[in-house]
Amino acid sequence: MVRSPPLLWQPWSRYSVLSTKYRPRGEHFNSPRSKALGTVPNVSGPNSWTPSRLSVTSWVLYDLANTIFVLGVTSRYFGVWVVEDQGGRDWHMSLAVDVAMIVVIIVAPWMGARSDHFGRRRPYLVASTFVTVAATATLASFGVAAALAAFVIGQIGFNLGSIAYDAMLPDVSTNETRGRISGTGVAVGYVGSFIAVGTGLLLLEPYGYAVLFRTQAALFLLFALPAFLLIKERPRNVLGGAPPALSQTLRRTIEAWRRTRRYEGVTRFLVARFFYTDAMNTVFIFVAIFAKTEMGFNDRETDLLTIVGIVMALVGALIAGRLTDLIGPRKTLNGAIYLWMIGIALAVVVGATGATKLGWLIGAIGGAGLGATAATDRVYMTRISPPRHLGEFYGLYAVVGRFATLFGPLVWALVADGLGFGRVAAIGSLLLFFAAGRIILEKVSDHPRQWTTDDLDSFQ
Repeated sequence: MVRSPPLLWQPWSRYSVLSTKYRPRGEHFNSPRSKALGTVPNVSGPNSWTPSRLSVTSWVLYDLANTIFVLGVTSRYFGVWVVEDQGGRDWHMSLAVDVAMIVVIIVAPWMGARSDHFGRRRPYLVASTFVTVAATATLASFGVAAALAAFVIGQIGFNLGSIAYDAMLPDVSTNETRGRISGTGVAVGYVGSFIAVGTGLLLLEPYGYAVLFRTQAALFLLFALPAFLLIKERPRNVLGGAPPALSQTLRRTIEAWRRTRRYEGVTRFLVARFFYTDAMNTVFIFVAIFAKTEMGFNDRETDLLTIVGIVMALVGALIAGRLTDLIGPRKTLNGAIYLWMIGIALAVVVGATGATKLGWLIGAIGGAGLGATAATDRVYMTRISPPRHLGEFYGLYAVVGRFATLFGPLVWALVADGLGFGRVAAIGSLLLFFAAGRIILEKVSDHPRQWTTDDLDSFQ
């Protein structure tokens, strides 16, 4: 059997009736031309759409763009500015993150349902990104309170944009390439981490935090522009009836949760995701503070540790993307969780014993786990979710992630500050969350689902 070239945008699906050799790129099976040729399958679905190379490249570049914000603002520099430069406390960061996550929890299901209703993801991606960019550009330009408020707004925009972005994965992939493209997006995204750290190394000392954050905001926008202009979404019909209203969020969220029970493994996956994402996001928020205060790293060593983590995250994402296509997202995600647990255990050892040299190993293992989790997680969700409700279910996917982001920093603050056990105990407590997530995932099968007509997108 001759294998097709290892292209990210493999131009056919094993379910295709009409090869792309005989139809224009981007044409779906329900088009007039396909109907005339008699090649329309009984049920239209995501396998009938062929993404263009330009769409794939633009989608991947957005991963690079938003990683500049995640690494440069959320993980590396803003928390350090608040705690060390301005004399803030860990709970200031926790409170800001929690306020943002409460808003996202309220708005995310509504936004996901509206994107399903109108059949479009990109308008929500564009609007959310502009909110994040504008907020980031003001960080450190005023006092701590104003900066924390801007950080909250930026977090809201970033998280809502991620819902639209992740839900566009079926628009830029086929079943055969989904893991690879997701992994490549994460891997290229970590180039954004290099950019974030590089701007810090170049600009922080001579120009300060305000110039650094403005530069990172501009770079976020620059690399996001191709996604705004060039991604071609699969045609979907506008659903009938009035669009979802924000006032209906609670009712619709309850209905969406009930709907997940009709689809094998979705509810259980979302519960598991709460636990492992809780731990992962908490580490991401406090890692720079932990490295400097508990492992004895200086600014330059912390930046170098970040670079080690980024390199390994890139490698982990690429390997996990391939493994996801070969052995499935379930086994791959389980392996990523095990990597996280090893890294957390080592962090406890380093914090308790002062064995600073092991800190570099923590960066490598944690980075690989981060990249593998990010590459696999959204493929898993896409595989077990019905296409017709993908935006709505990605809203729930975001809700559990945001609940986790809300809960994790609270646990960290409680253990580290409230109970007075310190940051070593706080990071050690996260092992329980990774373990819980792994146990719950045990019964979530990742076998391909057979969707009914009602579960599929309505194509134009």
